[in-house]
Amino acid sequence: MLVIDTSFPATGFNERYGEPVRQVILHYTALPFASSLRILTQDGVSAHYLVPDPEEPSYRAASYDELRVFRLVDESRRAWHAGVSHWEGRDNLNSRSIGIELVNLARDDAGVFTFPAYAEEQIEVLIALLRDIVGRYPQIEPAGILGHSDVAFGRKSDPGPSMPWRHLHEAGIGAWFDEATRAMYQRRFCVELPPEVEVERAFQRYGYAPAKNRQGFEQRTRAFQMHFRPRDYCGFLDAETCAILYALNEKYRGL
Repeated sequence: MLVIDTSFPATGFNERYGEPVRQVILHYTALPFASSLRILTQDGVSAHYLVPDPEEPSYRAASYDELRVFRLVDESRRAWHAGVSHWEGRDNLNSRSIGIELVNLARDDAGVFTFPAYAEEQIEVLIALLRDIVGRYPQIEPAGILGHSDVAFGRKSDPGPSMPWRHLHEAGIGAWFDEATRAMYQRRFCVELPPEVEVERAFQRYGYAPAKNRQGFEQRTRAFQMHFRPRDYCGFLDAETCAILYALNEKYRGL
């Protein structure tokens, strides 16, 4: 059962100015529940929803008797969660997205990342929330369920490779590639990778921002791998990564 709590309205939001909602962007907080709630309601950043970790000590200390979702900003308003961002040729995704923050104590120690697993109950509540959102916004396509790192690669790594994107897809939420199509492309690309200019077009066709330089190309590849190949997100473009990208474009972009 999806329990929505509206007890903690955020102060950081403004109007959408008629922009239709086309994306949902997932984030991790990298902070405990109590700190996340304080920052997302008082410090000039915000999200529409906060999903706690039921086992995190500050949530247990709050004495809630079930795992609830906190709505901090009404969906009709523009929350401040995505920052500088890009998808499908559009910038400023705050205007056309719903932001969901999940309590998760991911860490970045001087570029060395730690990505803890998400709690099973937390993910099941997330799925219920996403089903509810997508049911009310049919214009949100599977490829519009995104991580912050997808729309702000190089700047953000959330929700990280621990987000079970395939599980979400199997529950009817978000995009995933067909395995047979991936295998077909991978056999081809094991012989020779496509020219980099073609791969660049393929990334942009799926929705990613253009890569401005070699570092940007690798950062975008890493973000893509965290979403679709989380066991290895080294940022190196290999046959499997290319095959997944082309399989996704064939399935969702008709190409």
